[in-house]
Amino acid sequence: MTQTAFITGATSGFGKACAEMFAEKGWNLVLSGRRTDRLEDLQESLTSVAVHTIQCDVRDRTKVEEIVKNLPSSHEDIDLLVNNAGLALGLKPAQDADLDDWDVMVDTNIKGLMYMTHALLPKMVSRGKGHIINMGSIAGSWPYPGGNAYGATKAFVEQFSNNLRADLHGTGIRVSNVEPGLAESEFSVVRFHGDRQKADAVYEGTQPLTPKDIAEIVFWLADRPSHVNINRLEVMPVCQSWAPFAIDRKA
Repeated sequence: MTQTAFITGATSGFGKACAEMFAEKGWNLVLSGRRTDRLEDLQESLTSVAVHTIQCDVRDRTKVEEIVKNLPSSHEDIDLLVNNAGLALGLKPAQDADLDDWDVMVDTNIKGLMYMTHALLPKMVSRGKGHIINMGSIAGSWPYPGGNAYGATKAFVEQFSNNLRADLHGTGIRVSNVEPGLAESEFSVVRFHGDRQKADAVYEGTQPLTPKDIAEIVFWLADRPSHVNINRLEVMPVCQSWAPFAIDRKA
């Protein structure tokens, strides 16, 4: 039987690559994103499977509940939710950060993920099958200057994933948290509010992860036998590792 994946933030980066990967593997898709034109382009390119697209900002709780409630019968049984919608904004130290940026990150990375999960879970539990894959980040485990609110939102994703596993014990529902490191996509362009020069400098001289790398990992997780749950998967490019402890020495 053909399975169905619901992917949020599907119009670029990891989400788009996941949509392409799962379509290649024969999964039907529900794809959500904020940009209608990109959703339309994506749907036109994925002709081998049944694709249902939804223009949606996951921060809108009412809209999320509405779209899940009104999924067409062809796509109402969701086997996999990929909570990919998320972003980082700014890289200033906390004392100089834009509080509006913090609000957007909390509303998207935390609340949006909660809204979508809460909307889809009851049906998964009633069917006794399903898998939730959350897109975390190494920033949820490893701090770095300027990571402040973004890292905190991804720490939430890690702990929320762990607690979902505890709540869903005995239901047959799987939960996984994928935590990528340095990866080249639109992530840094968004973080620097469209400044392409700053974004490009992040990856200069490196071989970062690609969206396809992450999509392959997400599919591998989803493709494990139903009795296997990968709780957490942290991945970095070889060019990235941990920095030494920072010590401020006064003269």
